[in-house]
Amino acid sequence: MLDYILSEELKEAVSVAQITKRPLLIKGEPGTGKTVLAGFIAETEKLPLYRWHVKSTSLAKEGLYFYDAVSRLNDSRFPDEESMNRVKDVKNYIRLGALGEAFSSPKRSVVLIDEIDKADIEFPNDLLLELDKMEFFIPETNEHIIAKERPIIIITSNNEKELPDAFLRRCIFHYIEFPGRETMKEIIKVHFPSIQTELMEKALAMFYSIRRIESLRKKPSTSELLDWIQVLLHAGETLESTKIPFAGSLFKSEDDYRVHLN
Repeated sequence: MLDYILSEELKEAVSVAQITKRPLLIKGEPGTGKTVLAGFIAETEKLPLYRWHVKSTSLAKEGLYFYDAVSRLNDSRFPDEESMNRVKDVKNYIRLGALGEAFSSPKRSVVLIDEIDKADIEFPNDLLLELDKMEFFIPETNEHIIAKERPIIIITSNNEKELPDAFLRRCIFHYIEFPGRETMKEIIKVHFPSIQTELMEKALAMFYSIRRIESLRKKPSTSELLDWIQVLLHAGETLESTKIPFAGSLFKSEDDYRVHLN
């Protein structure tokens, strides 16, 4: 993870978020390293990392805690002493989410809220109080959880839907631009330190020419470029012709593949 290439602009955004103690909202094309940023920060600063991968059905409360009422009901059906003792204490059925774990941690941590824009439009607003106050209440156990150390919160979005203004006001924002050619060379060398310069230059020329095709439904990302180069190296491909070998590593839709063939 320490091979992550952090641009000066992104480094500044991370610093500003830590100074202001605000969540850092990261946007950018898929494959630009939004999700792995949290892991990089956690590894660099030797902090625990709690991940919350948001789905379309996710509720804000799930990031704080979850009460497993179904398991409690099932346990209550068994008359043995162990099950009955377990059922009596509702704490046995409380599971903390990523934010809940971070707030409960005795040391500073990193929280990743990944792809927040996948959830319902009200999802970000439902987190406003907790993100502001860094605390929440569990009514089932009458517990008030207050963060001992304010975590570093990284929030990613793929721009699938607009986020509420009230939520945006509480975040530090950064858009990760797609890497330019020189930055991409650094990324490739980190992953493939022994790659020959000639092959890398040819691969990059093909890759960026593909990304310039306006009719593409999905432009290949950094991760797809790295997959493609891995296959090229494995096969001993030298890219002597103009034909793009192993195109399925770069094109991910039937229409885009047809563009390549034409």
